[in-house]
Amino acid sequence: MAKFSNLLLGMLLAVMGTACKKNESKKEIAPTVIGQVTAQMTDVMVHDVTNPPLGARFYSYACLAGYEVVAANDKAYPSMHGVLNDFPEIEKPKVGEYSYQLAAALAILETAKKMQPSGGALLPKYQQSLIDSCKKIGFTDEVLAGSQEYALAISKQILKYAKGDRYNRISNFPRYEPHGGPGTWYPTPPGYFPPVEPYFKTVRPFTLDSSSQFRPAPPVAFSEAKDSDFYKLMKRNYDDDQKAQEHRVIAAFWDCNPFALENKGHLLVGMKKISPGAHWMGITDIACQKAKTDFSKTMLINTAVAIGLMDGFMACWDEKFRSNRIRPETAIRKYIDPSWKPFLQTPPFPEYLSGHSVISTAAAVILTHYFGDNFAYTDTVEERFNLKARPFKSFLAASEESGLSRFYGGIHFMDAIENGQKQGQQVGEWVVKTLAK
Repeated sequence: MAKFSNLLLGMLLAVMGTACKKNESKKEIAPTVIGQVTAQMTDVMVHDVTNPPLGARFYSYACLAGYEVVAANDKAYPSMHGVLNDFPEIEKPKVGEYSYQLAAALAILETAKKMQPSGGALLPKYQQSLIDSCKKIGFTDEVLAGSQEYALAISKQILKYAKGDRYNRISNFPRYEPHGGPGTWYPTPPGYFPPVEPYFKTVRPFTLDSSSQFRPAPPVAFSEAKDSDFYKLMKRNYDDDQKAQEHRVIAAFWDCNPFALENKGHLLVGMKKISPGAHWMGITDIACQKAKTDFSKTMLINTAVAIGLMDGFMACWDEKFRSNRIRPETAIRKYIDPSWKPFLQTPPFPEYLSGHSVISTAAAVILTHYFGDNFAYTDTVEERFNLKARPFKSFLAASEESGLSRFYGGIHFMDAIENGQKQGQQVGEWVVKTLAK
C-alpha cells in the first residue's frame, strides 16, 4: 500500500507540473486532476476497507461538491437543484479571486476529508501537493486562498445535504441476524463476516423514487429436489470448469472484494482490494482521458457515474435483503459436494442480485450515453494489484464480462447475474433520463 501510494504520488506530482497551465490571460486546471482526486479517494477506501455501497456514497457526494462549483461557473452545466431528490439550492460564496477548476478539485477533497474515516489523515498531503503545484506555475496567493475558501463553502453545503440522507440512522436499527431457514443466506468462510449494509435501502436515493423502484423478478425458488430449477442452477455452478484459465483470469480481474482473506498458517490476513464501484470510477477516468473531455464535462461524467453507482447499490441491496438467498458455496456444499470451493471468496451478503451485474451495467449505460456504443478502451485499473490490463470494445462488453466473472468465480447463480444486468440497465437509463433535465 505504501509503495503504491508513493508511486502514485510521484506520478501525480509529475502530472501536476503541467496540470495548472497558462491559457493566454487565465490559468486552467487539467481535467486529469479529477481522476487523480478520485484515485486518492480510492486509496483511502482501500486503507479503510470501505464496503462497496458506502464507497459509492463517498464518491457521489464528493463529486457533487466538485460539480456544483462547475455549475455555478460554467453556464453549460446547470445545478442539480431540482434534479436530484431534495437537493438544495447551492449558495455561491462571495470570495475574492479564485480558480473555479481548482475550487472544484478542492471541494471534492474537502468533502472526502470529512466523510471518509481516514480522509482527514490521508488526503491533506495530496491536497497540499496540488496547491503547491499551482503556486509554482503562477497562481497567486489570493487565487489559492479564494479557491480554498470557495471549496470549503460548497463542501459545507454538500455535507449538510449528505447528513440528511438518513445513513446516520442505520446504526439505530437492530443488528441483522441470518434467518437460518432452508435456502436463506448464512455467513460464509473463511471470515464468516456479518452482512454488509443490510439497511442500505433506507438511505435517500439520488434519482430513484425509492430503492424498490426497479424491483426485479423473484429468484428461482429454492428446492432440494434434484429435478428442480434451483438444483439445476446449483449444478450449473458445480459443473462449470473453474480451472479454465480464461475463466480464472476474468474472475480475478473483476474480483474487487474488499473483504478477501488469505490463509497464512494459523492466521487469516486481509488482502487490500478496491470495490467494484472504485473500478468503474477508474474506468471513467480512463474514458475521459482517452476522449480528452474538458474539465467541466469530466466533472459531470464522474458525478453521473458516481450517482449511478449509489442508486444502483441501493436498488440491488433492496433486493438482496428481501430475497435473502443462499450463496452457491453454502448450497453446493450442503446438497451436492461438501468439499466444493468457489474460485473466489464469497462476499458477506445475500446472493440475489449480483451487485457487480447491477452497478457495472448501470455505469456502462451512463458511460455509453456520454461516449457512444463502440468506445474501445483498455482497462488498466487492476494493474496496481498485479493483474494484466484487459481491452474492451465497449463499456457494455465490459459490464457483461463483469457479471459473468461472478459465475466464473463460483459466487453467484446465473439468474442473479442476468436479472442484475436488467436492473442495472433500468437504473442507468433512469439516471441518464433524470440528469437530462
